[in-house]
Amino acid sequence: MIEAGNTYVALGSSFAAGPGIEPIVDVGAARSGRNYAHLVAEAMSLKLVDVTCSGATTDDILSTRQRTRSGHVPPQIDAVTADARLVTITCGGNDMGYIGALIRGSLLGVLSRILPRGPADRLLDRVDYGGSVRQCAEVADSLVAVVDAVRAKAPQAQVVLVDYLTVLGTDAHPGADLPLRQADIRRGTATADGLAAAFAQAAKMSGAGLVVASAAGVSHGVGSAEPWTNGFRLRRLRRSAPYHPTPAGMSAVADLVLTLLRDQRTT
Repeated sequence: MIEAGNTYVALGSSFAAGPGIEPIVDVGAARSGRNYAHLVAEAMSLKLVDVTCSGATTDDILSTRQRTRSGHVPPQIDAVTADARLVTITCGGNDMGYIGALIRGSLLGVLSRILPRGPADRLLDRVDYGGSVRQCAEVADSLVAVVDAVRAKAPQAQVVLVDYLTVLGTDAHPGADLPLRQADIRRGTATADGLAAAFAQAAKMSGAGLVVASAAGVSHGVGSAEPWTNGFRLRRLRRSAPYHPTPAGMSAVADLVLTLLRDQRTT
């Protein structure tokens, strides 16, 4: 059972770190002091060790010194110690190039507005949205490897996989906040579905807990009345992280994690 004062280690990429959500407590990692890990730790009075880092891949968790704006940081797994009682993991999207492809496609989508249709479509068609069967299987295997590595270092820890909030939900249509063609929205949605399936497969294979933020956020994507992820606007790029969680989205994910932990506590 996880009790007040226990150590909680948060591992993951930008969807865990919270770029653009004030206060930013680590500029190099683009890590927010109000990401879901901080909110969960606050609600449960846990001792938080947050090493989430924007841009991280599963390799950066397991073995690679990740390069950030402030220099290289050690593999995130180094932060997991034997006294950890909770470890959350949100990673794998960068292994597929998921959000990066949405951003590249959107930049080209804005550019295409001033280009003739033919050349614009040829540029847009070159964006690789990833999400192949092979990539999804590799991400699932990599997530299992992360869970195994955590358990080897912290045998008593409860390990929870937290998948990615939905970006392209039921209200995703080409527009000012989503400068993508409908075909590109379908491609991005297919990649997101593959990523969610990889998390589900990894949870099944490893026995780790699973928070399905992707399902909870399907009606809160870009273009919805209450979006949990940011849209894409060129003039806002310096103030917010496009296609990443909003403060409301981070709060929603924290609530999902807390619900899972409390439900498991009573069973």
